[in-house]
Amino acid sequence: MYSNSSSEVKRSDRIVRYQAPVAGSPNAPVEDPTPDYMNMLGMIFSMCGLMMRLKWCAWVAIYCSCVSFANCRVTDDTKQMLSSFMLSISAVVMSYLQNPQPMIPPWSNL
Repeated sequence: MYSNSSSEVKRSDRIVRYQAPVAGSPNAPVEDPTPDYMNMLGMIFSMCGLMMRLKWCAWVAIYCSCVSFANCRVTDDTKQMLSSFMLSISAVVMSYLQNPQPMIPPWSNL
């Protein structure tokens, strides 16, 4: 392995302290809009599942909510995420309470 010896020289003039890039600078990291889009799609599909009694919309809403939750950042609003997730779960529960038959896929009538 390596040993600490006097031959190891650190160049203190080459040490640069890390500074996070400013939000407006061209080197700033680009924020991923996927969680926001999936959150919005989850809400739309949840409302379609609730209002139109479409079970597949309710299941797609749960999928969108899970993707949104998996890709969210720590700084994102957890209340918004949780309300979207609960809305999608309630859409599935309500659609099966109103009609307990198994889901018929939309493409099966073709």
